[in-house]
Amino acid sequence: MLVAEGAAPARTLRVLVVEDQGVLRNGLRWLLSRVSWVERCAGARSADEALLLARSIAFDVALVDVDLGAESGFDVAHRLAGLPHGGPPVVLISAESGSELVELVDASGALGFVSKPDLSGDTIRNLLAHADSER
Repeated sequence: MLVAEGAAPARTLRVLVVEDQGVLRNGLRWLLSRVSWVERCAGARSADEALLLARSIAFDVALVDVDLGAESGFDVAHRLAGLPHGGPPVVLISAESGSELVELVDASGALGFVSKPDLSGDTIRNLLAHADSER
């Protein structure tokens, strides 16, 4: 369940959800919109939609489903990273566990992987804090 546990981050965040299934995409957006430290949450159902949004809005993080039907979330992560400003940091998500995806996640350049059942406000915040500390 997505909840906002713990202390809020120092700034509000803009989040992009890339998920091909409308019910899941809209559900994640709805839940994230209720997290106090999320300033804006947009959704995309494909790589092309994600790139269009990311060119016009400076998202702080993109939650990208690994399986986007005909597309791969790994490809989306690479395409977002190829944007002129580097694109938003990507957290790959899936209903599957990440154990069989470790090498692919590492090679994708993503901040990390979170299974959808484990997705929470704290998880996103912790991944972003880890990425900020490595800069």
